[in-house]
Amino acid sequence: MSETSEITAGDGREQRLVAAFVALADTLVDDFDLMEFLSMLAGQCVDLLEVSAVGVILVDQNGRLRVAAASSERAELLELFAVNTEDGPCIDCVRDGQPTASADLRLDVDRWPGFAEAAAECGFRAAQALPMRLRRQVIGAVTLLGIEPGGVTPGSTRLGQALADVATVGILQQRSIQRGELLSEQLQTALNSRVVIEQAKGVLSARGGNLGMDEAFAKLRAYARSHNLGLSELARSVADGTADVDAIMSHQLSVRP
Repeated sequence: MSETSEITAGDGREQRLVAAFVALADTLVDDFDLMEFLSMLAGQCVDLLEVSAVGVILVDQNGRLRVAAASSERAELLELFAVNTEDGPCIDCVRDGQPTASADLRLDVDRWPGFAEAAAECGFRAAQALPMRLRRQVIGAVTLLGIEPGGVTPGSTRLGQALADVATVGILQQRSIQRGELLSEQLQTALNSRVVIEQAKGVLSARGGNLGMDEAFAKLRAYARSHNLGLSELARSVADGTADVDAIMSHQLSVRP
């Protein structure tokens, strides 16, 4: 079986692949929530690339790296560590604008000493960072994480890069952004919204007792979707105490994210 056929094999996978590209490219029709967009990118990568988790980092208006989205709490913690210590494949990827990989992080301790140790604590053994880049402009990176050594297959790496490329074009073309200052302002707004989302996750987690942060985010996102609300908008209302938290907590999650 060829690598291309491996990518699209499986019940409904080809249809999901098409839907993923359409969703990531569809940013010009109406206003869109960038944080939801990036969360969707992370989720689609996990679903389609057969990786354990995904993290997305972006460059803010001051040139600093910030964690923008992650498919799980462990992936978010690891990406936060990478950004704060400037150590890891995603950091090199953004700096060089090139894919950066480790098939076994335990063998790359000399290259990324802190990141390799943090990845082991989070349960990850392999990482593949893909640049969010258009020509020479690099706005971030998508990191594919695996719990087993061996790395990401070449076919999945190419597909992951294609998803990252489409997402990058969608961000850059949204509202026909032509000036770097306007792009930076939009990205900064999205990154600030991330803080509010984390606050909302904390509120839901506290209300749910043993509710994990991943499940809290799933409930927040599912409720926003079912009520046609922006993810950032709902998170802000949860954080400031104006949302119906009980309704969000009792909302039934769908089978698929």
